[in-house]
Amino acid sequence: MSEAAALATAECDASGQLVSAQEPLAGLQHACGGSIPGVIAIPALGELVEKAHTFELKLARVIRAHDGQEQITAWVEVEPKTDGYGIRVTSWQVGDTPPEDPATINEHRAAIDRSLAELTAQLGADQALRSVDTSAADLAELVEAMQGGLGQPWTEFVEIDGVAHEQPMHWRLLDGAEIRVAGSVRRWRANLLPHQVPGENPAGFELCLTADSPLPPQAPPVLPSVILPSNSQGLVGRDMAPVLRQPIARIIANAETIRNRMAGPLADEYSQYAADIASAGQHLLALVEDLADLEVVEADQFNTAPDRIDLADVARRAAGILGVRANERGISIDAPKLGESLPAIAEFRRVLQVLLNLVGNAIRYAPDKSSVWIRLEDAGNRARIIVADQGPGLTEDQQVKVFEKFERLGRSGEDGGSGLGLYISRRLARAMSGDLTVESAPGQGARFVLEVPADLLAHAPTTAHQNED
Repeated sequence: MSEAAALATAECDASGQLVSAQEPLAGLQHACGGSIPGVIAIPALGELVEKAHTFELKLARVIRAHDGQEQITAWVEVEPKTDGYGIRVTSWQVGDTPPEDPATINEHRAAIDRSLAELTAQLGADQALRSVDTSAADLAELVEAMQGGLGQPWTEFVEIDGVAHEQPMHWRLLDGAEIRVAGSVRRWRANLLPHQVPGENPAGFELCLTADSPLPPQAPPVLPSVILPSNSQGLVGRDMAPVLRQPIARIIANAETIRNRMAGPLADEYSQYAADIASAGQHLLALVEDLADLEVVEADQFNTAPDRIDLADVARRAAGILGVRANERGISIDAPKLGESLPAIAEFRRVLQVLLNLVGNAIRYAPDKSSVWIRLEDAGNRARIIVADQGPGLTEDQQVKVFEKFERLGRSGEDGGSGLGLYISRRLARAMSGDLTVESAPGQGARFVLEVPADLLAHAPTTAHQNED
């Protein structure tokens, strides 16, 4: 390896330890937390040395890293030698760290808030409670009070530190507020995530409550030493899910913090590793939630809490929650417009859960830059909401199998989900005296139809649309 044109050289021993290095490579090694001699602390350089070892070839490429203040771009060659590896740097450029997009930062912070939240609630535009759910034992008293006071401002049920203004305050003043909850010794932070179209006032909010510390440790559940039968109840949802949710959520939140460089500059490679961790954590958390829901809907005593709701309003909320995920792939969600209404008798939270599953699946299976439609249909004593996509569609055999437990239609990995979403959604629909069906043909997308009892006492909807072909 010729050193005449090199800006800097370095040597690794046979185990991959960096035993010597010239500036500026030595300075970057120290800035990344390493030492000389020591393990290579520059991620991209370590990966290049590892590949040279694997293939036993001389390799060269551009590597990128951060020294804590600036972004480094360098051309590096790694050549295997009899006693290790020779490293040669022939180009070295220093530049400013590119600024993060504020909208992207806000989206990721919202994802962190949702992951860490131990209580979530859906609020109207006036911050009135529409539904509430929790995974924390010390919030049971709060949730019971909130469920008995649906339609009232959420601020009536908590104590907000340092605030004496008449409630409810403007949502921006409440976002991030420190609060106290009766029945809980922990301190809580409230985050309000608006459902809005840019340039318009929020149509509603998602409230997330996050604790400053986990619940005090409890004795772990005693697990049986034998494999339980497939119809056994209580192990995952009742016992294990609350134990698993918080540590998984904190893994996701920490990974998202690293990924978005909220704690400071970071090499692109580390950011991508953190993104992979967050994605895997989200998949695991979704599986835990699905297994917990599975136990609930299969319980003999399971029932829903029907109420008078507007399916158009629920559809708009589902579209707002999943809008960011759709935009990442250029997919448009065509939801019912403001002014459209379809009164029904069903549980708001369960209908929203079903729609989030249907629209999420449509986004997953639809091609990039396509459309997903959410349409309303008045069928007399039945109210229908239809979710249609432009995906590959389903054969007749797949239309039967798609509602079966753990059915993933041949998909593997994280992209295929747990295979429980549609099974749970149909169980929920039927528990509300409705149903969930599918209409499809290969190559023509799929139409999932959620049907629930209509609210015959309400005014008939002035606008109802059939699904577009």
